[in-house]
Amino acid sequence: MVRILGIGDNTVDIYVDQGVQFPGGNAVNVAVLMKRLGADAAYLGCVGDDFLGDLVRDALVAEGIDISRLRRASGGNSWSRIRHVGNDRVFDGNYPSFRDDYRLSEADFAWMAGFDLAHSSVYSKLEAALPAIRAAGPALSFDYSSEWTDAYIARTAPHLDIAFLSAADPDDDACAALARQVAAHGPALVIVTRGAKGALALEGGAVRVQPIEPAEVVDTLGAGDGFIAGLLMARFMGADLSQQLAAGARNAARVCEERGAFGYETPIRHGQPGLVRRPDEAGQANDRYDN
Repeated sequence: MVRILGIGDNTVDIYVDQGVQFPGGNAVNVAVLMKRLGADAAYLGCVGDDFLGDLVRDALVAEGIDISRLRRASGGNSWSRIRHVGNDRVFDGNYPSFRDDYRLSEADFAWMAGFDLAHSSVYSKLEAALPAIRAAGPALSFDYSSEWTDAYIARTAPHLDIAFLSAADPDDDACAALARQVAAHGPALVIVTRGAKGALALEGGAVRVQPIEPAEVVDTLGAGDGFIAGLLMARFMGADLSQQLAAGARNAARVCEERGAFGYETPIRHGQPGLVRRPDEAGQANDRYDN
């Protein structure tokens, strides 16, 4: 059985215009969605001691995710405020909370040796720990989303086995050039996701393109994480790259047919964090934290 560790970010996605919220975050979503595909999954990160932290923790427990090394800190959990235009989401601010308020221990790194794969993201603020995570034993996958600069890639990509990026320009040549730029720093597989145009992959110098799968779209939140989970699961089950890409596209389509990244819809509470802009919150949910 494939063993996957999601490490780093978690959040609560607050749909302010719909009055509901969902647990999420890249590292959480990938762990949960791979678990649903048959992996043995764990999550290492930090939640707040408020009801938003409870929402994330309780969803992980309900999904059968190993949270034996989950931290819980005093204070409010991370959240992202989201509004909708049709079925598409627009991020309207966030509060990152406990991104780097905890430190990984030697015991954590020893525990990581039991996993086939560790997955993290640009939102996790674990850049300094990437070499040690990879040295601990698992292959290391990382999602840059659209939050990368050339300098950030040069600093982080040498420690990765698999890199995911989102591209603003869906042109094949532009995405292939971006993938080659990242691969030059070391990752064996680079995937560039392009929204409705699907994905482009670079492995061993060869480029492959994968279109999206049709879906009865309910909510696009988490589609990219669904793609990552599907591709990684297929890869670690021994599938070839074409099969990995197809599996990613299928799983992304499935995620689009569910509200939230993986469900657990919960009503917004009156006066809770995230409903009104705060002076200390980030201006957008995709603000760079450590680029």
